[in-house]
Amino acid sequence: MNQPVYLRANVKVEPLWNQWYAWPLLLQPVTAGCITAKLHLRILDSYLQAPHIHKAALKNPAMRGGPFMDYSGGIEKVTNLVNFTRSKVADLIDISAALTELNTLLTEEAQGYSMAELYQRIPEPLKGYVELGYDLNNNPSIRLIEPLLYASEYYKPELQSIQLSFIHGDDRSFVLSTPRFSDDSELNLPLPFNDPLVDRLFRMKYEAGALSICDEIAQRFKLDSNQIELLYSFFTTQAPAKPAALPEQGVRIRYFGHATVLLETPDVTIMTDPLISYKFPNASERYDYMDLPERLDYVVLTHSHQDHVMFETLLQIRHKIGTIVVPKNNGGTLQDPSLRFVLKAAGFDNVIEMDEMDELPLPNGRMVGLPFFGEHGDLHIRSKLAFFFELFGQKVLCAADSNNIEPKMYQHLHRMVGDIDYIFIGMESSGAPMSWLYGPLYPKPLDRKMDQSRRLNGSDSERARGIIEQFSPKQVFLYAMGMEPWLTYISSISYDEHSGPIVESNNFIQFCQSRGIQAERLNGCREVIINAQKEC
Repeated sequence: MNQPVYLRANVKVEPLWNQWYAWPLLLQPVTAGCITAKLHLRILDSYLQAPHIHKAALKNPAMRGGPFMDYSGGIEKVTNLVNFTRSKVADLIDISAALTELNTLLTEEAQGYSMAELYQRIPEPLKGYVELGYDLNNNPSIRLIEPLLYASEYYKPELQSIQLSFIHGDDRSFVLSTPRFSDDSELNLPLPFNDPLVDRLFRMKYEAGALSICDEIAQRFKLDSNQIELLYSFFTTQAPAKPAALPEQGVRIRYFGHATVLLETPDVTIMTDPLISYKFPNASERYDYMDLPERLDYVVLTHSHQDHVMFETLLQIRHKIGTIVVPKNNGGTLQDPSLRFVLKAAGFDNVIEMDEMDELPLPNGRMVGLPFFGEHGDLHIRSKLAFFFELFGQKVLCAADSNNIEPKMYQHLHRMVGDIDYIFIGMESSGAPMSWLYGPLYPKPLDRKMDQSRRLNGSDSERARGIIEQFSPKQVFLYAMGMEPWLTYISSISYDEHSGPIVESNNFIQFCQSRGIQAERLNGCREVIINAQKEC
């Protein structure tokens, strides 16, 4: 039973919260309450009332990513989840209602005068967890005391679980609108994300461990015989292949898909926004978990959207990570939970914050956090940074979804960092309406015309040109567009040649080439070795 084994490379890992795919806003208690009350329960109730509407919507590509359940099982499981949620998550539903009540109170009665007396009228679920205040225009607002919330009964690690199954292809359904109901091919372990067993289990993808871990899991979670058999099938005695050796000198840059870029030198490894494909037969060309180095000295997260802070990936590589770098934020606004608090609550003890223009020394270089505009529907969000890396004198900018809505900012930055050799910039220029992500946090629905005008988008061709003209790069890579076939489960994106981001990126590439700048739209994988390049 102590035979050395490895976790198979094609074991899919879905981190869940109350059976829904986990992302940052589902871990912070107040935002979790808002999403549960105003989105999850509405989706579930809608499905119970008219499952045929959901089935029809799923056949329409225009509805991809909408609030429609992709589920063909029994109604009883959906009913049970509704009943469980209304019972076991009732306090979070109450805190969402209390927040709406408090917003109404402030709108009606906070007119620029002292708020001291209003504290007595804060709804009970929020008492002691919020501070009231004004801005300099006497607009009232609420500040959440987030550390107290994570230490309260509102933070519910018992609702966290990890679902394991085999993955054989890229055809995963969109995960944010459908709860997970385990079947015979899936094993759901009620395992909090901060449990040490998480790291022990996923370390076994790379390092041999004892098969007795199966008995330990079976006993702890009281698995039946079929579940035990499935658990054993997730392991193999075959050791994984070792990743390709790093060149002895210089910088190697590898694109893993979407916004995931790995920078490696002989002395340091850095990865941005990890979202990594699994390894399985007949997969199109890509890098996967088996291509990761033994250690990731730094993982940097540009912003907190669900395609950039991926617990599915982060939990599987946590044991490899030296330090996670996140944008600094402790503002306590509802729409902008602190990434540091979210990650620490989930068991990541190695998190540091960087503010705009903060600098972190690296071996033979440095890392600098740069301001990041756009992508957040004009909401004040502080949890966002572009990252500038200088390694062996080579300068690299990873700007993810940055939108050049204020060119003067880049003029100011150029005075501080100079020209940049390699620029990675997103061009998801269409973007969903702001309510697609932040709608459940609003006390009342947003006007549709207003909502449509405030998009979750990055630069278009014209705006991206301004960045290139400012920094005069040698080479430009368009990334973070959600193009890879293994990303539709989180991005819901499907492009054709007429799609706006494809047209805009084609125009941008032509512009760069007319200026003698190498430019390409990334899709799949790419490797660049400074002073030598080759396709993956």
